[in-house]
Amino acid sequence: MKILVVAPSWIGDTILAQPLLALLKRNHPAACVEVLAPDWSAPLLARMAEVDAVIANPFRHGEFSFGARRALGRRLASADYQQAYVLPNSWKSALVPFFAGIAHRIGYQGESRYLLLNERHRLDVTAHPQLVQRYAALAGPLPAILPQPHLSSTAEQQKTARLALDLPLDAAPVIFCPGAEYGPAKRWPARHFAALARLVATPQNPVWLVGAAKDVAVGEEISAAAAGAALNLCGRSTLEQAIDLIASARCVVSNDSGLMHVAAALERPLVALYGSSSPAYTPPLSSKAEIVSRNLPCSPCFKRECPLGHFDCMNGISPQQVAAIIATQLAPSV
Repeated sequence: MKILVVAPSWIGDTILAQPLLALLKRNHPAACVEVLAPDWSAPLLARMAEVDAVIANPFRHGEFSFGARRALGRRLASADYQQAYVLPNSWKSALVPFFAGIAHRIGYQGESRYLLLNERHRLDVTAHPQLVQRYAALAGPLPAILPQPHLSSTAEQQKTARLALDLPLDAAPVIFCPGAEYGPAKRWPARHFAALARLVATPQNPVWLVGAAKDVAVGEEISAAAAGAALNLCGRSTLEQAIDLIASARCVVSNDSGLMHVAAALERPLVALYGSSSPAYTPPLSSKAEIVSRNLPCSPCFKRECPLGHFDCMNGISPQQVAAIIATQLAPSV
């Protein structure tokens, strides 16, 4: 049996889809599960034991390209998939499985996808408040305990990443992930990250800032304000290297972002900072994660920028508060 999964376009959502992949393997142990996903996500999916192959999805987020999607679907027709799971809710995301002639096409009704999907689920937000549950429910009734996301990272891969970035092999870093793709309202202020770096950095436990090219500027701001207490690696590492750096971290502090979910899937001690977004919807799925949210009446607002102008949901989380959580997480167990 061959199954095609059309993946989301975000790091965090891709990780939250992994329990669905695990359930598909549980339900069909001999199945080959292949994932149609953007090129950038191939290193991420390669770290998931459930994924047998990755097929490059060449379409940018929001790109329609009807003809190209039809051509890709027709090329995939010879792959003989029996099932397709379409995780994005957009109409266009269901085109490739339709044109591939996959007999059983499953997903949420989304944008009136009556012809494109032949098993359409209606979303029950009360029964499934979390995104991970919504994805997993496409495989059938949810088990009492969902499989947890898990990314692999070996000691050799971690060593290779450090050597490539000229980082000390014996350091046990505290890693900060100061970016967040959606917008400023999800980002803890740079001055708070800098103050936290000054509180927790030691020669044995340096602070490393990890993020994408878009995070270089905020990384430089934090590094400068931290007065040497934080090394800016934003934009310097590939996604694969970022995974291996985070895997070797003593602790991770992150906004609600894709790298937050990476840290959770790598089972690192994690402090997850929430402002405009909701930990009830996309929490880090790890027993080692501590969620920090002020739970203000105005949050979660799900806005890119604070609509009230005060940004109290993030400004009010103090570096001292986060430092105390880190100290508790790293205290030797009795």
